[in-house]
Amino acid sequence: MGRTARIGDPCDPEIADMTARLDGRIALITGASSGIGAACAERFEREGARIAGLDIAPQPEGSPCEAWREVDVRDEQAVSQAITSLAESLGRIDILVNAAGVAGGGPAHELDQDEWDRVVDINLKGTFLVSKHVLARMVAQGSGNLVHLASVEGLMGLEGALPYNASKGGVVLMTRNMAIDYGRLGIRVNCICPGFIETPMTGLLREPGLEPIQKAITEAHMLGRMGQPQEVAAAAAFLASDDASFVSGHALVVDGGFTAGHRFGTSEVLASLAPEG
Repeated sequence: MGRTARIGDPCDPEIADMTARLDGRIALITGASSGIGAACAERFEREGARIAGLDIAPQPEGSPCEAWREVDVRDEQAVSQAITSLAESLGRIDILVNAAGVAGGGPAHELDQDEWDRVVDINLKGTFLVSKHVLARMVAQGSGNLVHLASVEGLMGLEGALPYNASKGGVVLMTRNMAIDYGRLGIRVNCICPGFIETPMTGLLREPGLEPIQKAITEAHMLGRMGQPQEVAAAAAFLASDDASFVSGHALVVDGGFTAGHRFGTSEVLASLAPEG
């Protein structure tokens, strides 16, 4: 597999200079109970933001969120009520991170409609519904910042992941449409396309018998490893900050080189065939 890049925790002050770029801002994060959403909550809090969490699961112990609502993002009435409650509790919403999502898939001719609806409704419709009710408040206040979690699978196809790929591709294009519609109103909209990240969602790859698949997926990342949630959270913090003040409508790839192309070991083979001296 070759050299493996050093993994540094972007939240470690010795590695990343914490500049409190989000000082005093109110950030609503969906899917905040685990994985990338939880990492975003921790990173944003360390950069000075006050955090509200929205998740179907209860608030985990130690979460930095000072407000929490248990909500299914597919339920518009519940979403609307939760956002109204959170905005009234915290005063406003400056940043929205849509990190709630699920995996799922299968080839089209074997895919049950209920599975299609589950994946697309949570990943795509859920992102839309939360954005819809937050955007109404951001328009009224004349400012705001949205960061959606898409995926490299929204940019390229992967076998057996039809509804997931379709939903994340929709998130990428929805990002661009929202950037067009709201840019002149002081609202930036971007998305992040992570590669394979070590979260509960990718935990299936660690099941016994799937070692060859995990190895192949890991080697498809040019850095020789899967990513960490904190690395995606660092990118989200950048997009949510004034450091990205001229960035809107962008799909930021955070994938360790997964979408850079293919690696077949050609360089190693040619090096071994080269004459000595």
